[in-house]
Amino acid sequence: MKACLLAAAVLITVVQASSANAADLQQPFIVPEAKAASEGWTFAASPYFWGAGISGDIGQFGLPAVHLESDFGDILKDLDVGFMGIGEARYDRFSVFGDVIYTKVSSEAATPLGVVTRRVDTTSETFAGLIGVGYAVFQDGRSNVDVVTGVRVWHVSTELSFSGGLLGGISGRDSATWVDAIAGIRGRYFLTDHFYFSAWGLVGAGQADLDWDLAAGVGYEFSDRISTIAGYRALGVDYNHDRFIFDAVQQGPILGLVVRF
Repeated sequence: MKACLLAAAVLITVVQASSANAADLQQPFIVPEAKAASEGWTFAASPYFWGAGISGDIGQFGLPAVHLESDFGDILKDLDVGFMGIGEARYDRFSVFGDVIYTKVSSEAATPLGVVTRRVDTTSETFAGLIGVGYAVFQDGRSNVDVVTGVRVWHVSTELSFSGGLLGGISGRDSATWVDAIAGIRGRYFLTDHFYFSAWGLVGAGQADLDWDLAAGVGYEFSDRISTIAGYRALGVDYNHDRFIFDAVQQGPILGLVVRF
């Protein structure tokens, strides 16, 4: 009788322990689902620095195109204002993102004889704004690869002002605005718990004959909210309309800060 009672007690203990272990095994699969459902939309903002030079053919004011080669040092000494930033909103596999680049550069040059004019002041502004949507075809934890599509709006303008000489007091401005449709891929893949690889490749056309954008970099995540990334970016566009020509490539190293909330 005692042996039977002892066997029953052992059996009950084993069943209770098995039930507890089963509950412990199921818990990790339940909690993340509840957490993911409660997260909903997530957002990220990334101001960045792009040390880009520019090369290509530029033609404005009805004049023949001239070839331009300027490294970032040349641009930096004449830079008045510059802003660059990327924003993103994600919900599950869906995303909405934007990228804004704006620069204003001013320079002045004296003419040799000063008869026609003594000095020419030049102010150039470039704006490129991208808005797009994406869908993750690959998603594994914090890593994802999205197929994306969107539009990029360009605005390029140059103003010339003449001082002294026969043209003194005369100024002129030439500008163009155009829109291109683009598509491609973008994403990031975690190499370790903190280091990740991030890249995008976009190509399209519209009012421009060709519009493309390539970038790749390595990031480090300090926490769930803060990370930094360093890499290289090249952005090109070929626009030619009404004797306004902007066939240029901007490229250089990029450094950014990513804030998620």
